[in-house]
Amino acid sequence: MTAIVGKDEWLAARRALLAKEKELTRFRDEVAAARRAMPQCRIDKDYVFAGPGGQLRLGDLFAGRSQLIVYHFMLGPNATEPCKSCSFWAEQFDALRVHLVHRDTELAVVSRAPLVKIEAVKARFAWRFPWYSSGESDFNFDFGVSFTEEQDGRMLYNYGSNAASKGELPGLSVFVKDAKGDVLHAYSTYARGLDALNGTYQLLDLTPKGRQEDGLPWPMAWVRHKDRYDTA
Repeated sequence: MTAIVGKDEWLAARRALLAKEKELTRFRDEVAAARRAMPQCRIDKDYVFAGPGGQLRLGDLFAGRSQLIVYHFMLGPNATEPCKSCSFWAEQFDALRVHLVHRDTELAVVSRAPLVKIEAVKARFAWRFPWYSSGESDFNFDFGVSFTEEQDGRMLYNYGSNAASKGELPGLSVFVKDAKGDVLHAYSTYARGLDALNGTYQLLDLTPKGRQEDGLPWPMAWVRHKDRYDTA
């Protein structure tokens, strides 16, 4: 049970927590620097994507920028509904892109579903961010977010730290172009590595009740598509 105290005791507790928060901030900066210093891997495979304007290559997804962030959205070829969790993350993408382009960075979403299904989901939720189909290439498999039936249950997801699931799993990958225009793979993250990208979770983490996920069948069991919440 949370204690109820006077202002002076509250300030003492807050200052003690602030010291820990500052320590976390410094460590986060250290990790971010190490992330930026990661070696990069040249992309040699010719990935093909489908967009509203026709076929594109990975380099085209940069839209003239030097950096590209790709969110791997769980929407497979046979999906009847978009992933609720990925939709939870995607709600903020349009607002983010306005600012990212001013740091020479594009944000795009990729799924294996056919483009017609992707366009239907975008229309349903009034999303404007670019979303491409990778259904005709190995892109999702090569970047560790799609798996075959034979791989189901094997420790392959998130660099072998989690079991794979036949079909789709979420992730995010970062690419950069070098001076010659070649595409390099700089970073990918999966599973809880995506937490920091969700503004709703970051705000809930500041509240006394937090995410309120204890006792649920799985952490995001409460999440709904935004048009499926009971607003009564």
